[in-house]
Order: sequence, then structure tokens, then C-alpha cells
Amino acid sequence: MPQTPMVDHPDHEAGGSTSAATPLLSVRGLKTYFKLDEGTVKAVDGVSFDLFAGRTLGIVGESGCGKSISARSILRIVDRPGKIEGGEILLQQEGDNENAIDLLQLPHEGPELRAIRGKEIALVFQEPMASFSHYYTIGNQIMEAILLHSATSDDAARARAIELLGMVGVPNPERRVDEYPFQLSGGLRQRVMMAMALACDPRILIADEPTTALDVTTQAQVLNLLQRIQKERGLSVILITHDMGVVAEMADDVVVMYLGRAVEKGPVDEIFHDPKHPYTQALLRSIPSIMAKPRTKLATIEGSIPHPFARPSGCPFHPRCPDAIKGLCDVKEPPTHALRPDRAVSCFLYGDAS
Repeated sequence: MPQTPMVDHPDHEAGGSTSAATPLLSVRGLKTYFKLDEGTVKAVDGVSFDLFAGRTLGIVGESGCGKSISARSILRIVDRPGKIEGGEILLQQEGDNENAIDLLQLPHEGPELRAIRGKEIALVFQEPMASFSHYYTIGNQIMEAILLHSATSDDAARARAIELLGMVGVPNPERRVDEYPFQLSGGLRQRVMMAMALACDPRILIADEPTTALDVTTQAQVLNLLQRIQKERGLSVILITHDMGVVAEMADDVVVMYLGRAVEKGPVDEIFHDPKHPYTQALLRSIPSIMAKPRTKLATIEGSIPHPFARPSGCPFHPRCPDAIKGLCDVKEPPTHALRPDRAVSCFLYGDAS
């Protein structure tokens, strides 16, 4: 396996083990299906994970593995015909570690859930241009979020919007506040999206592929901005990405997803230095290494993600897995083995294979 450059995480040791802490957000057995004429797409199929206060949870996997649908499911903004079929999404109430509210039990369009969206949990969408309205200035759109969740005047909301734009590094915020999204570059739109997400001081920020379609320099600026804001505000972050390098730099804990399921979970350093699941190992082998010889062919994962209407029986990764056990992996679904309280893998290579 190539040596993957790791970025030091000074907060890892300070945070200590998460096993004894109470999760700020706990997702249990989440299932989100799309029932179509051609069949049922199990976009998220029994995913479970925890997000702890002040930490970053990276959710990683190839395109189509269910990362973005998991994020939308948390806020219950899955587009039709998608529907959450089961599970729990437990959010700890602010200042109360003993009681949690299940977001799936709240009325879909009720005031309780609307108060949580943006105020408690905010989402930075994957493509800002598709998320902004082209008919309103960025200032008006940020102000709308502020006015929705707080009793304040239009002037105060505008001042807050300008303050937020300055905070996320938008130059000349007093002028930019009256511009439209199409007048901004991709990097500036992503910063404005962060400003909108932070408008109401949420406890949790979900960043869905925040560096997609950005050049390398702008990617680094956006990630540094996210780290700075998290440190200043004590945010808990769910970072969704397919880029293992971003995970190495940003995350404290990692969930590896494949075909709607979480196949491995654990602290970021252990995931990178001691991956257990064959899919995680394959993802890491595919990362270019500065130690590799010139013109060395990059390792690839054999095959491709199965069509959503033709999910394989047994372990969903077995058709591409070099360690698949014939007669077992292609027949049975592997259980999740808890290697430690903060480390788990869904694979027959661990635990009782019977």
C-alpha cells in the first residue's frame, strides 16, 4: 500500500476517545429508498454513525454510494420519489446530554423541523450555482435565512449578512452583498454558501463535496476556511467527499460507504494506517504516492459499482473484492463487527464467518 501523507490533527489527542462521550448526532439504521417503475433503489440501506461535538466526521466513497442522500436524509429534504423507510436520527438537545430528539418523528413540514434546518443543522450543498436563486442578490438570500430564524430588522439582517461575507473571506462585502450569484466565481459562490449556512450559528455543519469543480488553489482556501470556522465556533462537521486526501487533512473520524452501506468506521489515522475492509484498502491503494516511481500505473478498483437495480446478493462489494469467499460473501450479507467501541467493519474476514 502506498504511503499516504498524513496531516497532523492536534485535536485528536485532546478530544480523547469518543467511545465514552455522548454523540451530538446519532444515525441508526437509516434507510432511504427510491421506488421507481423499474424497481427500488436502496440509496441508503441501514447506515449508522455518530457525530461528536467539535469533531469532523468524514463520509467517503465512490460516486453513487449514498453519501449525499445520507446528508439530505438527516435534514429530511430527500427529493421525491425518495422516502426514508426506517431508522433513527437522534439529535441531542442543546445543553442537555441526557435527552435526544428523533428527527424522523417530527412532522415533515412542521415548525419543529423547520427550526432545526439552518438553526441547528446547516448544509453546504455540492453545487452552489444550483442552490442559489438567480433572481435575488446573495445578500437577500442570506438575509432570508437570518430573518427566518431570528426576530430582527431588515437593516440588522443586512449588516449581519455583510459581516458573514467578510468572515468567510469575500472581498468588498459591502459591495458584493448586492451582487447576484452568476456574478461570482465558483470559489466565491462556495464561500457565500458557507456564509448562508453559518447565518444562524448552527451546531452542526454538513459540507457536501465542498471543493467539487474548484481548482486546487481554491480547494485549499475553502478547506482552510472550513477548518478556521470550525475552530472559532466549535462546530461539529460532517464532511462528504470522494477525495481521500481531503479526508486525511480534515477528518477526525471516518465512515466508508459502499452501495448505500457503511462498510468501515473508525478514527482517521487508523483508517489510513490500518484499513480493515477490502474496499477501504482498495481506495487507499488508488491514491497517487509521492514515493512511487515515475510513470507507474495507478492502482484501480476492479469492476464498477453495480447498477442500482441489479444489486448483488450477499456482500455488495463481493464482485469486485479480491478476498471474496465463494459460497459465503456472494450468499450472505456480512454483519458489522465491532472491533472496538470506536472501530467497526462489515466483512466476513473478521469475527465469526459462519
